[in-house]
Amino acid sequence: MTSTSTLDLVAEARNARTGLGAFNVVLLEHAEAIVAGAERAGQPVVLQISQNCARYHGTFEPIALASLAIARAASVPAIVHLDHAEDVALVHAAVDLGVQSVMFDGSHLPYDENVATTRAVVEHCHARGVLVEAELGEVGGKDGVHAPGVRTDPGDAAAFVAATGVDSLAVAVGTSHAMTSRVASVDRDLVAALAAAVRVPLVLHGSSGLSDEELMGAVRAGMTKINISTHLNGLFTAEVRAALGADEALVDPRKYVAPARAAVADEVERLLRLLAA
Repeated sequence: MTSTSTLDLVAEARNARTGLGAFNVVLLEHAEAIVAGAERAGQPVVLQISQNCARYHGTFEPIALASLAIARAASVPAIVHLDHAEDVALVHAAVDLGVQSVMFDGSHLPYDENVATTRAVVEHCHARGVLVEAELGEVGGKDGVHAPGVRTDPGDAAAFVAATGVDSLAVAVGTSHAMTSRVASVDRDLVAALAAAVRVPLVLHGSSGLSDEELMGAVRAGMTKINISTHLNGLFTAEVRAALGADEALVDPRKYVAPARAAVADEVERLLRLLAA
């Protein structure tokens, strides 16, 4: 869907105090399912492609172009976003291909180097009308500084945003990447403090570990962009296992991938309705 407001979706969600759902694409069927769910919910959506996903496919271009085509054909606003890119060259390539948003992840770098590199990415992307998300420190699950109990300091976050000019910031508030059970909790007081201190929308990574109640609590406290990946992959895989287990003679991938795609679409629709409530 072509929309003059596409690049403003995150800001619009922040102003409305609602959550903008961002879901990771791994296979073509993920992109199809994410958009199908968004259309049924009547809500905007972000299709995220990570650097790890690009590595899996051998290159970023095929999965990116497919996702861009699906997003452009959607009846709701849909952004294609490069997620957790540590390679500046990949950021430049993604922008050239037409993605509307990127996350440059310099959290593994020394602070001064992270600031300088992120600022350069921002300058490059803003000159081409592309939003930039960044991360201060590493969210849990990446073996970085945000181990359990470690949190983003509001003062540090505000200084980082001011120094880099990023459009949104991923912060550590209690979640962790790649969780397969929804048992994590968010430090809502810290979210509120971060939202008050930082002038840009906040991004919640590792949201697969949160229950519906925790997701809504995070949004109400001030989180805006809500990233969900592992939770959907679990549903996708369960449907594939069930289809193959029910018929050992099944060999046509369409017969076992289609129900997996449908399950993801159903959950994307449900989650988008929840985040918009």
